[in-house]
Parts: sequence; structure tokens; C-alpha cells
Amino acid sequence: MPKKILVTGSTGFIGSRLVRRLLREDSEVYALVRKRSSIEALSDIKDRIHFIEGDITVASSLESAFRGMEQVYHAAGFTYMGGRNGKDRLLDAINVDGTRNVMNAALLNNVRRVIHVSSITAVGMSKKNGKPFDESSPWNFGEIGLHYAETKRLSEVEVKKAVEKGLDCVIVNPAFVFGAGDVNFNAGRLIKDVYHRTVPFYPLGGICVVDVEIVADAVVRAMEVGRTGERYILGGDNVTYKELSNIISRVTGTRRFMFPLPYPIAILVHRFFSVSPFKTRISKLFNPMMFRVASEFLYFSSEKAIRELDMRTEPIEFSIRRAFEWYKKEGLL
Repeated sequence: MPKKILVTGSTGFIGSRLVRRLLREDSEVYALVRKRSSIEALSDIKDRIHFIEGDITVASSLESAFRGMEQVYHAAGFTYMGGRNGKDRLLDAINVDGTRNVMNAALLNNVRRVIHVSSITAVGMSKKNGKPFDESSPWNFGEIGLHYAETKRLSEVEVKKAVEKGLDCVIVNPAFVFGAGDVNFNAGRLIKDVYHRTVPFYPLGGICVVDVEIVADAVVRAMEVGRTGERYILGGDNVTYKELSNIISRVTGTRRFMFPLPYPIAILVHRFFSVSPFKTRISKLFNPMMFRVASEFLYFSSEKAIRELDMRTEPIEFSIRRAFEWYKKEGLL
């Protein structure tokens, strides 16, 4: 008999690709969606999915949604990389309180196993010329005050509490994810903006990048063989933003006119553009907090996932190319 699987965050980038991956199995896939959620990312496969209305920030809405589920993939989350403002409460409500609600609902309904999709920001940030971080590295995002990273760290605290109560849960930490299906332009915003030449600068840091299909495969594998309570970094190439911009320029065929910009100078440049008539021609990625994060080195080792989850790897250029071709096909550029 097909097992019943529930996916939270099913309309998001990783969640929607995960749903597609799960449909290849002999399973009944259920998607938890809010009343006003757009299902655009699932529109072509909606007839193959069971939709359940619910909201992870409302604990009572999860009680019946989780009933009878054997496996739950918790991929819901809120990503905001700006400075501290009114979005802090939303980050807390979705990433921390929402995760606690999911874990409690899984415990209450005796869900056999749960995967918590976290983030590399819950692991920390490596330093220039330092070794890539791994799952045991000390969290240090508090140094730059990125509240999103704090909430992802605290979401894992909620998972650990649930594991101590007897829940079988595994944590996965995807890196910066590219690929087809990114309708909301998460990492794909960089592809779009390089293509349209709205990013004249690049920060001096670096990032770990990975394809969404590799992530989806590894998440399913984590459900199958991941060790309870363990975390697994799902990453790929570690590249500087200069290297990443060069790859995107090469794939998109866009001539590159970008200049290195140290963070202290970026603050002054941002102030200029915020009152300049040219501000609409500059990427939304150019905000002080995002540039601060991008000036650090978020380099990670995925050896544990490769060893224990058989996670595959490939050059990030393949993913950039697939994403770019998908954007063109869908008319999103």
C-alpha cells in the first residue's frame, strides 16, 4: 500500500521540486497549503497531488493534516535577508514557532519520520582562506546580526527538542540553490539581474552553490538512510561572487561589466543610489544586509552527505544553464 507523505512549503522552490521527486515513488503525496497560497509552481501536476489546507503558524490547523501521515518533509520557511525591521516577527513566527508546531504535530500523530529542511545559515560562515565549515562547526552568524540566520538556528533547536522527546527527525542544510522551477527568483534573481545588467558590482565574499534537483534527491535519501538527529549539508561548488558572476555571464551570453565593491564602500554607494533617479535600474539584491552577508565566505563541505546519503555532485554551470533555459522557456526573463 502506498505510504502517505506530507510536504510543508510545497509551493516554494525546494518544496515544489521535492514534490515532483516524490511523485516518482509509489506514494501518496499530500501538500500542505495555506488558504491563499498560489500553486503556480505545482500547476502542471496538481491533479496528482492531494492538497490539505493548513498553516504551520496555526498549531490547531496541523492536527488533522498530520493524521495518518507516515512521513513529513518540513520545507516551509520564510527567507528574508534584509536588515532588522517589521519582518522579524514573521521570521520568528514561521521559522521558529512554525517548526515547533510541525514537530509537535508529528509527535502527536506518531509520524514515523520527519525531514527538517534548514539552511547553511544555521551552520555558520567560514572565513576567507579558512577551511569550509561542516556540520560540527560553531554557529557565528550572530557577528553580523542576520535575524534570518538566527531563526534557522533556533528552528534546529526545536528539532532537537522533539528528537529528545522521541521524534525520528533528520536535518538537511541546503546551500545557495539554483535550478529550474525557481518562479519566485530566489537564487535565480542573480541570473536575472546579471542578464539584465542591473548588478554593476560584486561583493568580495563567496558562497556554496548547488542544484535544486541534487538537493531534492538528497532530501529523499535523507528520509531513507539519514541518521536521527543528525544534520547534513547539501552543497556543491564553493565559488567567489566574481566567479559566480562570470559563470552566469558566460551562460547567458551577457557581456560582463561588474566591479569589485568592498562592504564599507557599498554602504556609501547604496545611500547614493537610494536617492538617485537610477535606483530602479539597480538589482534588489543590492541592500546593505545582503551585501554584508555576501562579503563573507559561506564555504561548506558536503562530504558527510556524499558519504552517507550518496549525494551526487556536478559543476554549478550545468545548473545555471538549466535554470536560464527554463526561465527563457517560461517567459520569465
